Amino acid sequence: MGLADEFRSGNFSLYGQWFGLFSIISLIVFGIVSLHILWSILGWIIAFMLVFIEIPLCLKCCPTSAKFDNFLTQFQNSHFRALAYVVFAVILWLAVALGHATLQVISALLLTCGAAAYVVAAARNQTPASSTITGGAGVSTIV
Repeated sequence: MGLADEFRSGNFSLYGQWFGLFSIISLIVFGIVSLHILWSILGWIIAFMLVFIEIPLCLKCCPTSAKFDNFLTQFQNSHFRALAYVVFAVILWLAVALGHATLQVISALLLTCGAAAYVVAAARNQTPASSTITGGAGVSTIV
């Protein structure tokens, strides 16, 4: 299946993953151009965690410890991913509310949309899917 088929699948965990990928990009970019060091570092930490949560290829290519692998296995379902995204979004909305990271409003919005997608996926009991672009199986294996 191609990328267009993945978007037409109606699998909200896949939509959440794409929001996460765009969040990673925005967190890194806006962390670089932001003038407030604390929020930039927090954004980079969130982006680092999202890379390993959302891109299965990274877990296969990068050497990680067993403790880190066990920590990441908790995020294999939509419930915990939704919770993680909510926590990440709240952190960034706090930064925006305090006026320290106005550029991060885009990242906070993307994380909020990702959380909403994972909440819908959890409510529908949809099987988590990863895009074939990021090294996942896509939606072709979901019955």
